[in-house]
Amino acid sequence: MKTITKKELVNRIADSTSVTKVVAKEIIQSFLNAIIDELAAGNRLEFREFGVFESRERAARRAQNPRTLEKVDVPAKRIVKFKVGRLMRKKVAGEDVGNLTLDDDDDVPSTNRKAKPAQSAGEAGMV
Repeated sequence: MKTITKKELVNRIADSTSVTKVVAKEIIQSFLNAIIDELAAGNRLEFREFGVFESRERAARRAQNPRTLEKVDVPAKRIVKFKVGRLMRKKVAGEDVGNLTLDDDDDVPSTNRKAKPAQSAGEAGMV
């Protein structure tokens, strides 16, 4: 297993696109800052097929120090949860992903996802 740094990602993106390393770094840093700002504001970030980031409140609890066996109070705190998306889950597991990509827009229905059937006026509560 190899650790990939932000610098390495910047180099890869600059090499695979027509942007300079400086521009690639600015874009990546802006993206990461935006994620942090949105999570700090309590917002949920959904990237189709990649995953979902959300911040949650972890309740206060009583824990035990494993060395001393002393009981300690752990205060409530906000944590970040990440739920893996379908494409990432399959790629990491080594499964075939077919034509599934991250390029799908949130606004455009994907041919990879099943479309929801349209609701009639009665089902939608508009009688």
